[in-house]
Amino acid sequence: QVQLVESGGGLVQAGGSLRLSCKASGSIISDYIVGWYRQAPGKQRDLVARILDGGRTDYGDFVKGRFTISRDNAKNTLSLQMNSLMPDDTAVYYCHIQRAWIMYWGQGTQVTVSS
Repeated sequence: QVQLVESGGGLVQAGGSLRLSCKASGSIISDYIVGWYRQAPGKQRDLVARILDGGRTDYGDFVKGRFTISRDNAKNTLSLQMNSLMPDDTAVYYCHIQRAWIMYWGQGTQVTVSS
C-alpha cells in the first residue's frame, strides 16, 4: 500500500520561508511523476509544482520563481522549498504521485502565512 506523509507546514509571516517534505512508502517515487498541489478554502486544488519525466519541472503561474521542487530518490522523498511567502499562499498543501492512471495523494499539510 502506497502512503505519502507530508510534513513541514505551519504558520509563517509574510516574506518568510517553509520547506515541505513528503515521505513515500510502499512504492518508489522515481517511477512516478511527482508534485505538490494546494487547496485554499472554497477554491479548487491547484498545481504548485511537479517533476515530469526526464526531470523537467513545471510550476504554477503564481509561483513566480519563489518555490523550488526537488526529489531525493535515495530517501524516497519529495520536497518543496517555499520562499517569499505571501498571505495568498495560505492553503493545505498536498503531495501527489502519478503514473499513467494510477495516482496517490498525501493527507495534506496546512500552510498559513500571516500578513
